[in-house]
Amino acid sequence: MTQATNALALSATAPSQRRIGRLAASFFAVMTFVATAMPLAASARSAPESFADLAEEVTGAVVNISASTTVEARNRTLPQLPPGTPFEDLFEEFFNRRGQGNGESGPPRPPRSSNSLGSGFVIDPSGIVVTNNHVIGDANDISVIFSDGTRLKAEIVGKDSKVDLAVLRVKSDKPLKAVKFGDSDTLRPGDWVMAIGNPFGLGGSVTAGIVSARGRNIESGPYDNYIQTDAAINKGNSGGPLFNMNGEVIGINTAILSPTGGSVGIGFAVPASTAVPIIEQLREFGETRRGWLGVRIQNVDDATAEALSLGSARGALIAGVDEKGPAKPAGLEVGDVIVKFDNKDVKDSRDLPRIVASTPVGKEVDVTIVRKGQEMTKKVTLGRLEDGEKQASLQQPPAEAPTVTRQALGLSMSGMTDELRRRFSLKDDLKGVVITRVDPNSSASDKRIQAGEVIVEVNQEPVTNPADVTKKIDDLKAQGRKSALLLVANPQGEVRFVALSIE
Repeated sequence: MTQATNALALSATAPSQRRIGRLAASFFAVMTFVATAMPLAASARSAPESFADLAEEVTGAVVNISASTTVEARNRTLPQLPPGTPFEDLFEEFFNRRGQGNGESGPPRPPRSSNSLGSGFVIDPSGIVVTNNHVIGDANDISVIFSDGTRLKAEIVGKDSKVDLAVLRVKSDKPLKAVKFGDSDTLRPGDWVMAIGNPFGLGGSVTAGIVSARGRNIESGPYDNYIQTDAAINKGNSGGPLFNMNGEVIGINTAILSPTGGSVGIGFAVPASTAVPIIEQLREFGETRRGWLGVRIQNVDDATAEALSLGSARGALIAGVDEKGPAKPAGLEVGDVIVKFDNKDVKDSRDLPRIVASTPVGKEVDVTIVRKGQEMTKKVTLGRLEDGEKQASLQQPPAEAPTVTRQALGLSMSGMTDELRRRFSLKDDLKGVVITRVDPNSSASDKRIQAGEVIVEVNQEPVTNPADVTKKIDDLKAQGRKSALLLVANPQGEVRFVALSIE
């Protein structure tokens, strides 16, 4: 029985064993393929065995920046003591002995020097050095210190406070070691990078890490587009280069996010794609020459996109057009959404200032807009950005006779009257429908609409009395629309678009 049972068992399991054998062979073949394939994938993504060769190759081009600013010292005032106090002579003798004077008759204190240390790098063997603007500030004595100890006086070629860049020039009796810029647009989060600089005065310090993110906006200026890295960056690293693994500069270390003052693994660098055009302008002109469109813009949220029939939230919504700017004669209007500029997509409002600023002054460009749901292209010849041209000058349609108060969308509205103009200190030429009250539980309150503001347009059509507003809202409801787009002006006449739900 036992032998029979064993025989039957062998007979029954033999096919299974053969199948197992075939599966094992297949599995072995698959594992052999994976074993041979994995090293290729790993080698493409693995960390270098050492950064030493790369550091040795580029360190000679990285410099320390010493900037000194001479400031006038103030004489300290002798503490006010009651006449005849026994301490009066003591304090006067102490201050005069230290050369600080008493604020009236004591000897003047000599000017004092304020020093700052930072980093930089050579981009031209003839002696062109790049650093951060905040490293040199208003310094009147700048020195560039090389890795071999050589110290050369530097002059300022040009500087830009908006992107925090400065270009210096030193004179050397021999060509200097220089590095080149790389393509920062090809960076991906996770790519290896290496920073070299002068943290806390410790020159020639090398740190390495990865690209943590791209396109960071830290609200430091109008053109924020930082590379974020976890390579250690500390005070003194400012102005130093961030290298890719080819030894190319793909960023300029500029800022850190730190509650302690030291590196916590969050550092920011100006990408090469942003820096290079500015550096070229500073070298050629000694100043920046940014393109200027002459519009005031705001972002497009989902509700605004629906009201404008955009399909999705995208582009930059024009909230104001400068009467003297290039956009006006080109036919751009308030309410237009710029979705493409000079063949570059405008994904949100932050993109447009960077693209416009980097476009040459005087260039004629195609600007693709969406107006009332229809896409069209306008040609604009760019002007030059002027710091004083920040506010748009808008003209509003003439007002009609005021009407009685009405309510809609959580807003109490009234026609324009002299009494309301005085009560809310409204600008003389401001026309439209005055908001007299906002329901605190309404969507309008959530969007920060306030009493005293003025509705200028509803869905890009002018309104002059509350009846206009309610009629247009009723029309939108009849069309099955979910939101109404209001152009709202504050008492000073500055306007913004606000999309309110009408469901």
